[in-house]
Amino acid sequence: MTKVNKWANSIQTLLFPSRCVLCGDSGTQNLDLCRGCLAELPRNNYSCHTCALPLSADSGEWQCGACQKKTPAYDRCHAPLHYRYPVDHLLTQLKFHQKLVHARLLGTLMARWLTQPVLPELLVPVPLHSSRLRERGYNQALELARPIAKQLRLPIDSRICHRTNATAAQSGLNLEQRRTNMRNAFVVTGNLQAKHIAIIDDVVTTGHTVNEMARVLRRAGAERIDIWACARASLHH
Repeated sequence: MTKVNKWANSIQTLLFPSRCVLCGDSGTQNLDLCRGCLAELPRNNYSCHTCALPLSADSGEWQCGACQKKTPAYDRCHAPLHYRYPVDHLLTQLKFHQKLVHARLLGTLMARWLTQPVLPELLVPVPLHSSRLRERGYNQALELARPIAKQLRLPIDSRICHRTNATAAQSGLNLEQRRTNMRNAFVVTGNLQAKHIAIIDDVVTTGHTVNEMARVLRRAGAERIDIWACARASLHH
């Protein structure tokens, strides 16, 4: 960051100090969260090293049963938070109530808490179908990708992968319906140059969405595919 940018950010912080989006107290670390609420966020510290599924801290396992049985189409999923309060509340407000400020907060935390030593060449947000994008007005995955890209200085391509049909919302489907719903849901358009890609999503529940997208991107030439999600839901969510 240049001296001019640092000076501008300092002035902005003085004029418009951050406030906690959960309790209204003063923010900390240039975040829209106070020190107490930040400390209380449910961190996903014990999880499957492949899909980030939350595991018991005393299980001694490093990979979940599903990933042991069948390797996903992606290489690894990073999801620093559990999908429970207040994370589920923040993501719901972002996704359905135009609270784009939450994307700045959560995307910044995703970048700060990333433990991956080798960064990808390209960030690819999970796309919305054009009809849903028109209805919502924005793509929450792309909004999460913006602060990540800014902080890590990585490019975003939100056009290389498209949804081929207006699939039903995954949240209202069971496991098998989710799998069927995502089948052939994505297509790569254009010439994919990047070999190492990170798919950006808000929450991974069963993993069918990101797995299908990774499968299509790998078929198009990607050699390493990581999933960067804000949160991971447990099996019983």
